[in-house]
Amino acid sequence: MNYDIYLVGVGGQGVLTIAELITRAAVAAGIPANYYPTKGMAQRGGFVKAQVRLGRAVVGPRIPEKGADLAIAMEQSEALKAVRYLKLGGDFVLLGRIWQPTAVMLGKAPYPGREAVKEHIRAAGAAVHFLDPGRVPLLDGRPVPYNVYVLGAAVGKTPLGQVLNPAAVAELIAVRWKRGVEANRLAFQAGLEANKG
Repeated sequence: MNYDIYLVGVGGQGVLTIAELITRAAVAAGIPANYYPTKGMAQRGGFVKAQVRLGRAVVGPRIPEKGADLAIAMEQSEALKAVRYLKLGGDFVLLGRIWQPTAVMLGKAPYPGREAVKEHIRAAGAAVHFLDPGRVPLLDGRPVPYNVYVLGAAVGKTPLGQVLNPAAVAELIAVRWKRGVEANRLAFQAGLEANKG
């Protein structure tokens, strides 16, 4: 099964870590995986994107416009940069965190509202899976890692969970970091269960 994923956010949000975990889980499952990170000004809070292409032994480095099965956005306004890459009938996992770009902070550009962003995604023919950052669980009074939570939601809400075994992804997360194992396990499980019931 060919499955392409386009991820966006800003530096420090863990976009590249999500892409890396998806890639590692695919490789461990014997699925051909190609991972293309773009860091840019990531260390200064600038735009970050990554592309992961699963299932193809030979593939070009870029997902074409209207070619992604899944888009994942870690920031509300950055989501708009991914919409044109999503294919009709695709899925869009959107974390509603707000990280205002410099132009917005200087009053030179408006910040897009949540509903406007969701409507833009729907207009492209995609299903929106919105994640309220206020619902991210706490551990010892602090939010668990947002990026691992979003990965859990992507696996739990979209066909990514049919491409990758959720239990295998959870196992990979448990051994990825020496510290924070409990927080990451909680984040992934909470993401899997987000908005169920």
